Amino acid sequence: MAPLIATTATAAIARSWLFVPATRPERFAKAAASGADMVVVDLEDAVPAGEKGAARAEAAAWLAGDGAGAVRVNPVDSPHHADDVAALTGLPGLRALLVPMADSVDALALVHDQLGPAVAVVAQVETACGLLRAVDLASAPGVVRLAFGHLDFAFDVDAAPEPEAMAYARSSLVVACRAAGTAGPIDSVTTDLDDDQTTLRDAARARALGFTGKLCIHPRQVAAVNEAMSPTDAQVAWAGRVLAAGPGAVRVDGQMVDPPVKARAERILERSRSTR
Repeated sequence: MAPLIATTATAAIARSWLFVPATRPERFAKAAASGADMVVVDLEDAVPAGEKGAARAEAAAWLAGDGAGAVRVNPVDSPHHADDVAALTGLPGLRALLVPMADSVDALALVHDQLGPAVAVVAQVETACGLLRAVDLASAPGVVRLAFGHLDFAFDVDAAPEPEAMAYARSSLVVACRAAGTAGPIDSVTTDLDDDQTTLRDAARARALGFTGKLCIHPRQVAAVNEAMSPTDAQVAWAGRVLAAGPGAVRVDGQMVDPPVKARAERILERSRSTR
């Protein structure tokens, strides 16, 4: 499957979000060619405090030239945040802004006001306060999706970063996005860089919960994420049979099919068209 073209609308449906450190500009083009739906130039965790200014300049230069993608800025309460947003404002290649440690609707609204409607805002929920305010964050002006940061969240609530311990938070974000009318959220990273099956398993689990995208920290993770976040050929074929079966409650493949099942089939076909 070909990657999606990076536009503001793409931010709402992008499956794979590939981080690249802003301190490594030689990797920007490689990340864009990786097959990821969205490249995320990272000014936060990947950049030491003493290199923030230089990294910011590299990100801005790429987006002012032929680059297109997203940027993760530093948190709102960071001394670097205002400079990040100011440096990115008006750049033609900026499609989305990831705001980490999001917990303030007012702060997200301010970012949206500064960047304008052409830039999508993604609020990254990484704290207990952020989770409790998730519906409000997802409803904030300019916000098209929520993203999860399970490592910081686990630290904040003093829990293990294992799937079972994070299940409540993940499901809560899915429900919050649905309640706010935004696209399904973006799941957190898989830290195992050597086992593609781990990435595929994590992404498939997230998709089953209702996530529609996932953060990646290495190009080799992209293909697995795109696969897990896209309908399979079998699912598309099933959806076609369901919608061809006629009105009312009918029998398809030995199973009862009624309006909710048909609605799911329609969603599968719609997602397939948007990602193929």
